[in-house]
Amino acid sequence: MPVRINIRVIPRARRNVVESAADGTLRVYTTAAPADGDANAAVIKMLARHLDVPKTSIKIIRGTSARDKVIEY
Repeated sequence: MPVRINIRVIPRARRNVVESAADGTLRVYTTAAPADGDANAAVIKMLARHLDVPKTSIKIIRGTSARDKVIEY
């Protein structure tokens, strides 16, 4: 059964890190710019490492061009 998680992406951050917020969402800080899908690719790579799943199993369900996203893995 797929799991859906709400995430908040902060592009052009000073560091690449995944943190848990108080409201239960994940905050993903990435140094990548949001142009040409670079930030989305970096977010998927970091989440795969954080969740210990393959990159190909993570999909952005909602919010591909927004900071608030819903991912499924």
